[in-house]
Amino acid sequence: MSESHILSGITVVDFSHYVAGPHCTRLLAQQGAEVIKIESPRGDPTRTLPLIKNQRSGCFIQHNIGKKNLCLDLQLPEAQKICHELIKQADVVVENFTPGVMQDFNLDWATLKDINPELVMCSISCMGQTGPLAKYQGFDYIGQAYSGILGSTGDKDGYPSLSGMAVGDVSTGGHAYGAIVSALFHKLHGGGGQYLDMSSLDCLFSYHAAHVQMYSASDGTVDPPRCGNHHALLAPLGIFHCHDHYVVIVAIGQQWDNLVKLIGREDMLTDPRFTELLARGENQQEIIDAIEAWLASTADIDEALKRLQGNHVPCAPVLSIPEVLEHPHMIARGIVQTVNDEAFGPVKIPASPFKFSLFPEPLDLQAAELGEHNYDILSRHLGYSDEKIRQLETGGISATNPV
Repeated sequence: MSESHILSGITVVDFSHYVAGPHCTRLLAQQGAEVIKIESPRGDPTRTLPLIKNQRSGCFIQHNIGKKNLCLDLQLPEAQKICHELIKQADVVVENFTPGVMQDFNLDWATLKDINPELVMCSISCMGQTGPLAKYQGFDYIGQAYSGILGSTGDKDGYPSLSGMAVGDVSTGGHAYGAIVSALFHKLHGGGGQYLDMSSLDCLFSYHAAHVQMYSASDGTVDPPRCGNHHALLAPLGIFHCHDHYVVIVAIGQQWDNLVKLIGREDMLTDPRFTELLARGENQQEIIDAIEAWLASTADIDEALKRLQGNHVPCAPVLSIPEVLEHPHMIARGIVQTVNDEAFGPVKIPASPFKFSLFPEPLDLQAAELGEHNYDILSRHLGYSDEKIRQLETGGISATNPV
């Protein structure tokens, strides 16, 4: 790679697919690591996910920019041998198959640590590599269900609610990135290679900022319910209707005083139903009604936000995707990245959230076609001749763009 970044010089062999693993390796690639994505001739399933243009998937592009692509049939011993040769030279291996699959391919940790004792290997799965649920296939919402995240989301008397976002997959990929970089730091200081078992269930469970300790500390008497659009215990903390929009308001501590003065309800400062935080939670409907009445009295959401922010009340409009993409702050922060894919055309995706002072500019990266870098990887890394590379393809061990 001609451009330098913070992980330049690190080589990653990537066996991941769908979102959780590819998000992790995408972050590694965006920070300069050489990521060699190993795909079967059938391809990563995200190659078939919408939106499709010119036989290219925007979803695949988003999660796989910056990776080189080597297409191998991992069921064949010859392909497994090629992987062993690559891994002998690599720093990191990432995979997110169902536990047991890498062993079937002779690519499990027990095998690879003998090939490369300095290797950092990260397995990403829904349930983890151990425990009664480990053998089952899992996706993001499966982890959300088992972790209690879904059980804590939605209206109290209705169905639990899906967020619609890949919270588990993306956050597990981000946690895996952090674990890998930590392991590389440990290795740099003489600690050697190691194995990382990253579970979406584990990551999602850690998102319970208060519920678990509240249940434990109360000896089970407090089991926080689903709370819909407003926090179950604290008020005001939730989503409020404002003209033809919605706004989030969080006002605790001094912010509560600021809010009630702004909306002309100073009486709540001395009313015992509202003087304490938990008491406000128990009487939140009157607070909600008072805030929404004030919001309705404003000219529009822009005026409401200006007055709330001007009086130091934390708030935000609930934005749609088009509104996020056009927001001046998002543009200034560079959180939206445009990828100019040669086949797909320009497509906007979320940019890497990492910002380094010594590497302020993002790398200009593309997502590879299936098998696009077969020749480059096999010749440059392993010294294979042109004839040997052709034989691998004619023998069905490798392939180029056969999806």
